[in-house]
Amino acid sequence: MSDAAAGAPLDELRRYARLHARAQGLAPEHCRRLLAQVSSAGGEGPGAWPVVFTRAGDVLAGHGRYLDAVRHYGLARFPYAAVDDAARRRAQQRCVAAFDRWRRTRRGIQRLELRLTEGEFACWTAGTAARGPRPLVLVMGGIVSVKEQWAPILAHADALGVALAVTELPGVGENTMPYRADSHRMIGAVLDALADRADVRRTSAIALSFGGHLALRAALTDDRVRGVATVGAPLRHFFLDRDWQAGVPALTRRTLAHLIGCPPSGVFDAVRPWALSEDELARLRIPVTYAAALRDDIVPLTETGALLKDPQAPHEVLLLDDEHGAPAELARVRGALLRAALRTSGTPPLRRAALAAADGAGRLSFGRRGRLWV
Repeated sequence: MSDAAAGAPLDELRRYARLHARAQGLAPEHCRRLLAQVSSAGGEGPGAWPVVFTRAGDVLAGHGRYLDAVRHYGLARFPYAAVDDAARRRAQQRCVAAFDRWRRTRRGIQRLELRLTEGEFACWTAGTAARGPRPLVLVMGGIVSVKEQWAPILAHADALGVALAVTELPGVGENTMPYRADSHRMIGAVLDALADRADVRRTSAIALSFGGHLALRAALTDDRVRGVATVGAPLRHFFLDRDWQAGVPALTRRTLAHLIGCPPSGVFDAVRPWALSEDELARLRIPVTYAAALRDDIVPLTETGALLKDPQAPHEVLLLDDEHGAPAELARVRGALLRAALRTSGTPPLRRAALAAADGAGRLSFGRRGRLWV
């Protein structure tokens, strides 16, 4: 059994998986039924976490419901697939395979593979074959989010009028790169690879949680990143506040430890240098839209104060009475992030308003639960 399965309390896994499932549009009652079948955090038995969710994914894939299968496989490998966790690694592979089967039924969704010195990673792209290069929207989740979760937005590249690329943080999903202070260089590699297929000089990022931190770091050194829209991104205090760190959930510490390659006890020593300095925060002159959850137990609310120190900076903060990632406020958050990204990309105001209204009414949805984001 892997360190994730052996070390993470089952009740904590259940709690955060519920939030993750809610953010993907899975019905709460359906999720409860599956969680009731789970008797262990890991292993190969019939009640093992990855086995229960993989079994559900296999049924859906067998009926051709590939995106629903992707959601279940993503939860089966939650929070991450360690090398010695065969069941979660199988779930990760099936997640990619089910997505690949779905995207082959769509036009224009392509796979982009990149290799750097430290490792390799992949993106799913859409809207890059349009006549005339479109501005790029780069989409990335956090430390437990695989790129396949973003399928619905890829299906709407033409409606949005942008090129899209969705990818994963280092160590997440198919990304074999270690998570380091300079991991934001991978964003520059994506832009380089798409430079002949999209207007990467007008790139905006929708990057959640730790993905937001990565995107903001990239923006400090790459002026092609013109704006960042994020939810609950650690900026400074998460990395420096020892009192706050003492209350960070064990699941978050263990997941970060896996991505970084250090013991859980050494996580905060490892990431302390990652904090954005006061000077770096002052140099963030691009538009930043930041949704913050008032009941976030992973990233402190004080990060919004760090972002808003300069009243002249084009930043906006949306405060939500919710938990980390704001899963109960999906419609409001996705509308704000989408509007911000389209604004940065130069989409005309009337088109932005029409798209945002359609999103709010569910007309940009894809799939059974009416979610533009999964």
